Amino acid sequence: MNFKPYNYTEEELQARIERIIENQTKNSDRHEALKTIFQSIDFTTLEAFDNAKKIEDFCAKAIDFQKNSMGISVPAICIYSPFVKQAKGLLKGSGIKVATVACCFPSGQMPFELKKKEVQYCVEQGADEVDMVISRGTFLAGDYDEVYNEIEAIREICKAPVHLKVILETGELKTVANIRKASELAILAGADFIKTSTGKIAVNATPMAALIMCDTIKEYYETTGQMVGFKPAGGMSTIEDALTYYYIVKDILGEKWLNKNYFRVGTSRLAGKVMEELTK
Repeated sequence: MNFKPYNYTEEELQARIERIIENQTKNSDRHEALKTIFQSIDFTTLEAFDNAKKIEDFCAKAIDFQKNSMGISVPAICIYSPFVKQAKGLLKGSGIKVATVACCFPSGQMPFELKKKEVQYCVEQGADEVDMVISRGTFLAGDYDEVYNEIEAIREICKAPVHLKVILETGELKTVANIRKASELAILAGADFIKTSTGKIAVNATPMAALIMCDTIKEYYETTGQMVGFKPAGGMSTIEDALTYYYIVKDILGEKWLNKNYFRVGTSRLAGKVMEELTK
């Protein structure tokens, strides 16, 4: 399909964001919103010092979150690939999925043949979800076909039921036009989700990037009837930050998207805070 021209200015998009937040703050049930957010958190540890003991403790914490009066759970943990097999065993029977990052996360700077081997390894280890980064250098050089072909090839490796989330790293794409174009490429190449960021650079998820990405998802859905998920990640330090993304998704995409199948949030540091408010 051909997407429509997207000629909004940053000022126009910011004005929309302000209207959305004002309207949704007045008309949304905060408690229900926080329940949805908690059930959409990809509980994540992606640190150089991760090891088997840390992953064991991390999985135990994810399971411990299920011991709440509402019977809700985080949908997935996200970890580096060497720990996928271990985590699958530790989480067996919990209903919590195991996601991992790939394609030379976070930089994307690796020969493509090695990227494919890395993703194949992730799938063989039992990953339920793969969060791949796009090659931003390639994209910014204008080699859009190459970016599309890489995503499409990774999609072929991540066959159902494995879910593919495509990380655009919008903080490096910077412009409205670039974020829109990258969203289009990822969706057309077969992404199950498009994701803002790695959480490893100075500028991660922003409401403006979320708005552009959700607009693109909506246009694709209205044209094809196919739903694509959305995941903001990184840069959320307060509950209000997380609510902003919930409001954007609710306003643009609607209630159909407000579940773990189509909405994920990369904000592990808020998981405890959200649960604390929910159980007051």
